[in-house]
Amino acid sequence: MSNYQTGFGNHFATEAVKGALPVGRNSPQRPAYGLYAEQFSTTAFTAPRAENRRSWLYRLRPAASHPPFEPFDMAPRLISAPLHGGAVNPNRLRWSPLAIPDAPTDWLDGLTSYAVNGDVGTGAGIGVHLYAANCSMNRRAAQFSDGELLIVPQQGALAIITELGRMDVPPGHIALIPRGMRFSVTLDGPSRGYVCENYGAPFRLPDLGPIGSNGLANPRDFETPVAWFEDRDGEYELIQKFQGHLWRTVLDHSPFDVVAWHGNSAPCRFDLARFNTIGTVSFDHPDPSIFTVLTSPSDQPGTANCDFVIFPPRWMVAEDTFRPPWFHRNVMSEFMGLIHGIYDAKEGGGFEPGGASLHNQMNGHGPDADSAKKAMEAKLAPVKLDDTLAFMFESRWVLRPAPTAMSAPELQGDYDDCWSGFPKAELP
Repeated sequence: MSNYQTGFGNHFATEAVKGALPVGRNSPQRPAYGLYAEQFSTTAFTAPRAENRRSWLYRLRPAASHPPFEPFDMAPRLISAPLHGGAVNPNRLRWSPLAIPDAPTDWLDGLTSYAVNGDVGTGAGIGVHLYAANCSMNRRAAQFSDGELLIVPQQGALAIITELGRMDVPPGHIALIPRGMRFSVTLDGPSRGYVCENYGAPFRLPDLGPIGSNGLANPRDFETPVAWFEDRDGEYELIQKFQGHLWRTVLDHSPFDVVAWHGNSAPCRFDLARFNTIGTVSFDHPDPSIFTVLTSPSDQPGTANCDFVIFPPRWMVAEDTFRPPWFHRNVMSEFMGLIHGIYDAKEGGGFEPGGASLHNQMNGHGPDADSAKKAMEAKLAPVKLDDTLAFMFESRWVLRPAPTAMSAPELQGDYDDCWSGFPKAELP
């Protein structure tokens, strides 16, 4: 459906109509064709040049052209941090996949919050949502002003229309939508997946450090759409998420009327199969940080507001090594999902594609008893993990489970049982 420009965080320039993009200036007195020049900024104007993100849009009407927003009730399914009330449950939690709804449900209506941390008002933390939907957003758009969206489809391809162009995002890909950008989601059938709403610093590629100049996600494999617009009149519903609440207005035209744009604050997609996995070739299972695709840094160096980490197909070759992720307790909190296949630390079942788990700060977790026994008794030889693609949203703060997630029928009450049956170690 779409054409793309390549590179992560590049400064792009693209026009859907020849001559629509000004040359040598951003805001001419009379833009071509009577278009309106509009700056879209997702960092402060005074942010350092290396971190500054903004784009200039040239559109048929200003984005300011709309009636007042009015409250729109979608609670309690979609919530934001801070979430108050009661003690945070420290237990390890796991959910079965969301069922595809029977009633017509688009991507926005299909969102359900699972966990949040931080505070949208201070621009720190994340929200984790899952979606299950069966129809497209027809003449309807969303605008998440509280944070950037990282969308991870698990079932069903998404066609995402944004103000800056269109992207096809099938399972195995991810999409990034900048904070405050208007977008709409078209489905090609029943769909399910995950969303990280990043209230903090925009996602960026992690530094490679001792790895060197190559590896992990390569910048050139990220794809940003070329300019595309629709000149379409008539009612168009716009739902904005602002400071944890939803607001609604109705436009008299399509919001996707940007004829040309240039800048570096733009949506993009990435094929996770292009991630260059780094691993051990001697001994010991390395830290999961080597699987980081994107990171949202915090004000504490080396400690992320959110890391997006994947566990893709890869070779396991370590000698005299317990190869699955080891048992651990971590200052970071981990929300996991499974796109397809089996996660090698949970071969005993229960962690299904489309499902999720939450292991909060300093609570012990690791392989289930069956997976641990198998790993400790295996005759070690090179093994290719083929049918697997799991991921993790890892955050520096405790993730407070949403009330809807804690009361959901998908919550597995027997999750702790997977760690029962470990024999006691026998000392001489």
